[in-house]
Parts: sequence; structure tokens; C-alpha cells
Amino acid sequence: MEKLPLDFYLRDDVLQISQELLGKVLMTCINGVYTGGIITETEAYRGPEDRASHAYGGRRTKRNEVMYHAGGHAYVYRIYGIHAMFNIVTNSIEIPHAILIRAIKPIIGVEQMIKRRNKTKNKANLTGGPGTLAQALGIDTIHNGLLLTGPLIWLEDHHICCEKKNLVIGPRVGIDYAGEHAQLPWRFIYALEM
Repeated sequence: MEKLPLDFYLRDDVLQISQELLGKVLMTCINGVYTGGIITETEAYRGPEDRASHAYGGRRTKRNEVMYHAGGHAYVYRIYGIHAMFNIVTNSIEIPHAILIRAIKPIIGVEQMIKRRNKTKNKANLTGGPGTLAQALGIDTIHNGLLLTGPLIWLEDHHICCEKKNLVIGPRVGIDYAGEHAQLPWRFIYALEM
């Protein structure tokens, strides 16, 4: 089990990286408590040509500035004033590509995740969405811009192989505003039994 090196994120193909993240383990150490889970769902965003991207058309704001950093940074923003969304910036500096982590299978610190989510037991919805997984892992907007080499957030390779037969590819979720780009097959699911 080793941390993913920065050069993993610095490559230019955000779709390939999105698929390769399936089976990797997203880890946090928040307030001295370790939690982590196997990544089972990702969505790729390839700005500036991607209408669904926060950086579409080269848009650059205080909120999305981290997307223009070099790959390997956390891009965390809040939607609906409630949910933190954890994304991984990829590619070189000034190229705003990012990958939304949509779901994980909890494997480390599950009791802490249950507590953070105000649940009583581990069910499929514990970390089955981008907002719930961020809450369970203790990720919030204060982590926006962190380099994903630790000590707070990092990814590990546990050498879990996502076989083609377990890979589901489809359109991204909740981006109807993106027109025809909403139908791009840039959502990747590792059909792992929860």
C-alpha cells in the first residue's frame, strides 16, 4: 500500500485517470482519526471545452481557482449551501481538469464515518454520493487547495484491480444545464459489492 505519486495526477487524459481511480483508496486523517474507502464512482470534467465544468470557456473565479493548479490538489466546493464536493485536480498547471469522487466503499474508520453521518449503522447510502462521502471522511471546504500527498487527505494504491466486466460507463449526473455535454459518457462506476 503506497500513496499515489503526484505524477499520477499530472497526466493529460482526465478520462483515463477517472477510470484508474476506481479501486484506489481515498484516505483522510482529520483530528487524528483515520478514515478511508475504495473509490467506486468518479466523474470527469474537462474544462474549458466541457460545458459541465466550472472552468467552461476559461471561466476563472475565486471558487474554481484551484482547478488551474497542477494536478494532485483537492478542489472542494459546497453546493446548495450544504454538501461539500471533493474533486481531484488533474493535468498541468493552467489546464482546469478535475474528477469528482462520487462514491466510496468504506473500509477504514467505519464507526467514525457512521458518527459523522449521524447514522446508526453502515448502509449503502453511508458514502454512496459525493456529499455523503465527503461528510463521512471529514472533508470540507477548508481542505480546498490541499496537495493530496497527506497528512490530511491522500490516495493509496492497494492494488485492487477493476476488471472491465465490473466497469460501468455512462453520462454524468445532475448537469442538464450542460446541453449535449450532459450525455457524454464521463461517469465511471466500479460495480463492487457494497
